[in-house]
Amino acid sequence: MDRLRFGIFLAPFHPAGENPTTALQRDLDLVAHLDRLDYDEAWIGEHHSAGTEIIASPEIFIAAAAQHTRRIKLGTGVTSIAYHNPLWVAERMVLLDHLTRGRAMLGCGPGSLPTDSMMLGLNPTDTRELLEVNLDIIMRLLRGETVTQQTKTHNLVNARLHLRPYTQPCFDVAVAAVASPTGPRMAGRHGIGLLSIGATLTKDGFDALAHHWGVVEEQAQTHHQTISRAAWRLVGLMHIAETRDQAYRDVEHGIETWFRYFQKTAAFPQMAVEGGDVKEMIDFINDAGVGAIGTVEDARAQVQRLWDQSHGGFGAMLLLAHEWANPQATRRSYELIAQHVMPHFQGGQTTHAQASLQAKEHAMGKREDYAAQQMQAVATMTERYQQELAAKKG
Repeated sequence: MDRLRFGIFLAPFHPAGENPTTALQRDLDLVAHLDRLDYDEAWIGEHHSAGTEIIASPEIFIAAAAQHTRRIKLGTGVTSIAYHNPLWVAERMVLLDHLTRGRAMLGCGPGSLPTDSMMLGLNPTDTRELLEVNLDIIMRLLRGETVTQQTKTHNLVNARLHLRPYTQPCFDVAVAAVASPTGPRMAGRHGIGLLSIGATLTKDGFDALAHHWGVVEEQAQTHHQTISRAAWRLVGLMHIAETRDQAYRDVEHGIETWFRYFQKTAAFPQMAVEGGDVKEMIDFINDAGVGAIGTVEDARAQVQRLWDQSHGGFGAMLLLAHEWANPQATRRSYELIAQHVMPHFQGGQTTHAQASLQAKEHAMGKREDYAAQQMQAVATMTERYQQELAAKKG
């Protein structure tokens, strides 16, 4: 893996009570901005309650975003497949794969908010059991099999897809993991990707990274699957500015609202965050290894720490999208990462950054000689012009 991919994981997080129409438009604008900056992936969440993560259908959002982007790949991050008929999940993704000309990706999970699942009469244990059952059905359908199976919520009778995916043999499929081995176990069993969403948001999250991939490898061997670390995506937190002080001032805009959502509203203890005021929140992100609020150097160091802790590397670094800063500062953060962080992890031994620095060094070494030649050229052409004038007068 000589090129680390970069992208975002867009839940999204918007303060409850604000205009949802304009908030969703900001999300669409952000994905288009990332496409122009050459980010590789954007994963879009599915939630139905709590008033903060307001995209109910990642597939519909992806269809809209695809019309305003040209190359960025768009994934469901994640489809809560416990809530859906697995046949229709597979059907919708095949349709998206065709509409996007192969840019669609399927991310699967059980659903993170109990306030979502309870409206369907499902508890967190039910959703995790259904994740395993439904993912197996989806993978069989995508392989072209006909499925007859009764689940806790649906009955499939000779179910099959009437279209094959645009991407051959299939688009990317990944399963989410926070801290438990459930996601890695299913990734290895099916030979699909892994989305380590909360690996850096748990107290022993760094230790979970190598453990996650170890489970994937063990299960892949057991089920005779071929896996690749390129299909492993890590999700982390960042906000970057030109200076550390500027980054700290930027996040005063909205970091407290984000923290309070996880501390007071979302019943999702796996994503526990600590901090009573803005300073403590910034310190929690930076000092606990959770993410980076600071400069491009801080961002590079965080990615490198995650790479080292994974004991072998991973395929993509996904930034958990947030609105800690205002929209202008948020877009600038993504720009700085694209300009100064991504090149250091893309291109193998000779990165884009190294190539441009070598070109600069070469030009500096030749500057004096070339400048002298430039001056000589000006003198020569001036002399010729004067000779032409003299010849006309003569």
